[in-house]
Amino acid sequence: MLLIAMWCGVFYYGFASIKQFLKVKQMMKELYEGNTQIYLNKEEFRGELKEVCTYLNDIAGGFQNAINKSLKSERMKTELITNVSHDIKTPLTSIINYVDLLKKEKMPNEKAKEYLEILDQKSQRLKRLTEDLVEASKASSGNIKLNMEKLDVKELMKQIAGEYEDKFKEKELELVLNLPEEDAVITADSRYLYRVMENMYSNIVKYAMPKTRVYADVELSVKTVQIHLKNISQEKLNISAGELMERFVRGESSRNTEGSGLGLSIAQSLTELQKGTFQIYLDGDLFKVTIQFERS
Repeated sequence: MLLIAMWCGVFYYGFASIKQFLKVKQMMKELYEGNTQIYLNKEEFRGELKEVCTYLNDIAGGFQNAINKSLKSERMKTELITNVSHDIKTPLTSIINYVDLLKKEKMPNEKAKEYLEILDQKSQRLKRLTEDLVEASKASSGNIKLNMEKLDVKELMKQIAGEYEDKFKEKELELVLNLPEEDAVITADSRYLYRVMENMYSNIVKYAMPKTRVYADVELSVKTVQIHLKNISQEKLNISAGELMERFVRGESSRNTEGSGLGLSIAQSLTELQKGTFQIYLDGDLFKVTIQFERS
């Protein structure tokens, strides 16, 4: 009887230890998967596992504090950018309006007319930069309301190609559009997906080498729709793909262009908000973007 009692005690202790170990293992798995809203009651544990439990609770709390601090910082940055942009927008609108009024008046000489034209260009550029700042901030923070619906990527590609036809001709760029025969239907927000493509085509117009071809391909697989855009850069691509994705970065050779350096960052954020992927590939002077969505 004593031997049976001893074995029962050993079995109970071993079972309890295994149960405690599985709880610790589950918490580690939750932390690994990003769930910090988890807590273990250390009074339920014994020995070394009790100490391990204390460490895991501290780690989870530290992660959660870091996440909360990061979210608060992002909200503050978004609010700051929005407020500053709004404060800039009010006087900027007045400047643009007065410039428009001056353009209707007779200028005293050609030099004054030239100065007015420069003032118009720079004020419009500042307006675009302000709008891009607000949009980049909202996109990166996810502060955008999406209207997800089924849409045909082929129709979108035809539409954007038609709207940029004149701009491509001005830069002597030949667009080669390759579309599949099957429907390329995805679930996305048509307005924001159009903005993604608009940013990419605008990027091509600014930086592609004149008198070259631009390839826009739509490829289908069983599960995905991929959009490939390829062009030859006018300037040397003296920067990595990762650095090119950072905000305000365009490469030293492109500083004289009219862009804000936010186009690619906005396109990536908007794509990812719609559950897509956005990747850039650089090979010598070849610039390639692949945008992928699941088929619907």
